[in-house]
Amino acid sequence: MSETTSVYQAYQGNTYLFGGNAPYVEEMYENYLENPGSVPDTWRDYFDALQHVPAADGSDAKDVPHLPVISAFAERAKQGGTQVVVASVDAEMGRKRTAVQQLIAAYRNVGQRWADLDPLKRTERPAIPELELSFYGFSDADQETVFNTSNTFFGKEAMPLRELMNALRETYCGTLGAEYMYATDQNQKRWWQQKLETIRSKPVYNAEQKKHILDRLTAAEGLERFLHTKYVGQKRFSLEGGESFIVAMDALIQSAGLTGVQEIVIGMAHRGRLNVLVNSLGKMPKDLFAEFDHTAPEDLPSGDVKYHQGFSSDVSTAGGPVHLTLAFNPSHLEIVNPVVEGSVRARMDRRGDPHGKQVLPLLVHGDAAFAGQGVNQETLALAQTRGYSTGGTVHIIINNQIGFTTSDPRDSRSTLYCTDVVKMIESPVLHVNADDPETVALAMQLALEFRMEFRKDIVVDIICFRKLGHNEQDTPALTQPLMYKKIGAHPGTRKLYADKLAAQGLGETLGDDMVKAYRAAMDAGKHTVDPVLTNFKSKYAVDWTPFLGNKWTDAGDTAIPLSEWKRLAEKITTIPDSVTPHQLVKKVYDDRAAMGRGDVPVDWGMGEHMAFASLVASGFPVRLSGEDCGRGTFTHRHSVIHDQKREKWDIGTYIPLQNVAESQAPFVVIDSILSEEAVLAFEYGYASNDPNTLVIWEAQFGDFANGAQVVIDQFIASGEVKWGRVNGITLMLPHGYEGQGPEHSSARLERFMQLSADANMQVVQPTTASQIFHILRRQMVRNLRKPLIIMTPKSLLRNKDAASPLSEFTKGGFQTIIPEQNQDVVRNAAKVKRIVVCSGKVYYDLVKKRTENADNSVAIIRAEQLYPFPHKAFAAEIKRYPNANEVVWCQDEPQNQGAWFFVQHYIHENMRDGQKLGYSGRAASASPAVGYSHLHQEQQKALIEGAFGKLKGFVLTK
Repeated sequence: MSETTSVYQAYQGNTYLFGGNAPYVEEMYENYLENPGSVPDTWRDYFDALQHVPAADGSDAKDVPHLPVISAFAERAKQGGTQVVVASVDAEMGRKRTAVQQLIAAYRNVGQRWADLDPLKRTERPAIPELELSFYGFSDADQETVFNTSNTFFGKEAMPLRELMNALRETYCGTLGAEYMYATDQNQKRWWQQKLETIRSKPVYNAEQKKHILDRLTAAEGLERFLHTKYVGQKRFSLEGGESFIVAMDALIQSAGLTGVQEIVIGMAHRGRLNVLVNSLGKMPKDLFAEFDHTAPEDLPSGDVKYHQGFSSDVSTAGGPVHLTLAFNPSHLEIVNPVVEGSVRARMDRRGDPHGKQVLPLLVHGDAAFAGQGVNQETLALAQTRGYSTGGTVHIIINNQIGFTTSDPRDSRSTLYCTDVVKMIESPVLHVNADDPETVALAMQLALEFRMEFRKDIVVDIICFRKLGHNEQDTPALTQPLMYKKIGAHPGTRKLYADKLAAQGLGETLGDDMVKAYRAAMDAGKHTVDPVLTNFKSKYAVDWTPFLGNKWTDAGDTAIPLSEWKRLAEKITTIPDSVTPHQLVKKVYDDRAAMGRGDVPVDWGMGEHMAFASLVASGFPVRLSGEDCGRGTFTHRHSVIHDQKREKWDIGTYIPLQNVAESQAPFVVIDSILSEEAVLAFEYGYASNDPNTLVIWEAQFGDFANGAQVVIDQFIASGEVKWGRVNGITLMLPHGYEGQGPEHSSARLERFMQLSADANMQVVQPTTASQIFHILRRQMVRNLRKPLIIMTPKSLLRNKDAASPLSEFTKGGFQTIIPEQNQDVVRNAAKVKRIVVCSGKVYYDLVKKRTENADNSVAIIRAEQLYPFPHKAFAAEIKRYPNANEVVWCQDEPQNQGAWFFVQHYIHENMRDGQKLGYSGRAASASPAVGYSHLHQEQQKALIEGAFGKLKGFVLTK
């Protein structure tokens, strides 16, 4: 695009109404004029709206089909033609009327480019010809010419051009700049036009409301200045320069209460977080000061810095109590966003609130992070999907126009605005100047109204500045000398607004009086006004106390009675006559019916299904999500049956697990978008707010879990020791070395082992159908909520040796250690010279090799739970073989991966003096697996033979 190409022309070239689409649109419109019912609904709605636009002559005449008129003129031309005399005055007036409509459209589309948005006024107004009258051929002589404006909401059917221009500029070029015209929904566009043009984007507040806004600004500034003088140099990530954000928070919370919202879940980073804790959520200042003074309780194994802490409170609004939750979060910017969305969805489900009328997600972003962090795109992509929608999110950008030290627009992003990513889901954006706190409050009220009306995301971009450095120890003028000269000369938003109210006659000393009162409250460690309701408790609050203080060794009764097994099996294997399954799926269900009767051993898919069925029948909801998890990556699950005779794309599925019993708990299975990070974070957030639901995220391949590594590291592994947040999320990660190459072999077991400490999570690798049944049930039956990491198999899903007899489901439980299964070896334990310890699929390869060797001097033990390591059970198996002088750990993974480096000291701890510990597996490797199939086979053969051969390499003697 050349520099001379105008913004509006660029817009025209990209909309469906211009360019190469014109012939298509004309044909569609002609069909509509002939028969409105002949065109699609979306086009008919659009053309219906056109009928309300005045004709070129200003009349209300409706359009008629063009083709008969054109044909008539063509026929008359054939007969000698007709001389047409065009009245030049009428034609010019018609042109101007059209130009006025173009002018209105231009301001609605790009008027925000001329809006007064930057408190620092660092940039000149860009040249946008479409916003100038001269672009349309108007002159001063046209200023008083009256034009039809009935398609606007300025309150007049017709206006002089001068008055229309003033109205457009007041509405779209003031301290609020709106972007909404890219929406394809005509109703949404007209909604915004009505809301903005009716009031010309100007709020009207009475004296008390204005004083309240000043009070919020005073609180925001007062806290920062108090902390700055009392705790010199301590990090707090000051809000100074963006104090209007607290006004925005107040306006949203109060307005939300009036609309029936009962809960708001907030996700935000560090900037201004302490201010929100005190001035929005009502945390007592003295409690915050105790954290600075290091006198606050420190009762967690790890803990975290003060600006990562979460908080919750119930505050009063004119519409009733509203529960506020500020989510705990790490320094990894924006990653808390999908966590918040998951928490909101759990609250919605608990309330039976499918549209989010009672629960509101609020996400607060920095400008640099919102444009730069890809998790935002992933989270936005979830917004309108069935499994993850939360009824629309309100986003606030604290746009201080700088990211740490980067503020040059040539470096900071490739888009015009930091908010442009939200255009992918057609979310409106309200850009607002932070120096106009009244308009900030108005923007928040409009944002909430839009969200409640259309159930869509909406963004309020508060353009402000950062008075200090990224943190209080920075010197920002090193890299932004010009910006910080302007900031140094800025008196502050509170001072500007206090002076404005004084000029309006609200009191010369009003501002100073509020400052003194707030300072006195801070000195006392109290609030000037305390909005918190200390004795209120919602009936939807979750009681976590039953899940606290328990141990992983606590027992859980995971077996089910035979009669219940058969009842559930019949329910989940019965397909209604109205549903025609694919023949392959029918065979799967026929086989499962036989398993349910006990005719054949139970395979992995049936064991999994029976775990789900027994849980929902007992009142535990199950939520399973991930890429392709309805069918299962390896076509083992088939939890969703697709009717092969369906006639519409959006009907014709049957889910047996939703038909277990009339009073059953919900079973939800979701084929997620192609995302790991946002989806896993969402499910973590869901599980963090619902301890009674089995929440499972399944990776397509375990290898792809590292796309969500930040969620695993910062939340799943460490959330409890940092923040005291208990969470029972389950991860299913397909893992196994079967020659599929570096990206389809390893779920990176070693990374989970490295993260395991403080009894923070459970890492298991089950190898039979009964084991997956019991471990899934154990996760809910016990009152222990710790993340459960399951290395699930691939080839074992259909391996008959991994199937289990029905008796293993009606008796017993999950075995952390599976002893030797060959009874000849067990009966002759004194003859065993070597114990091979392994985990996962390699067990079956080892058994096969031992059978080939006819060697009963080797016992094979499976470690099904790798963390917390089951020392007692493992020690008992070691003692079973008194003459075994050698212990070998055998694994598929390379030596520097898998469990070896983490279990060797556990094994060593339980060995007898004199026993030797060796390793058999792949050599250390930078890659998880080889890509050459012949090399894979050679390595596999070698590691199996090594488990039975002479000890080589590393040998540790106790």
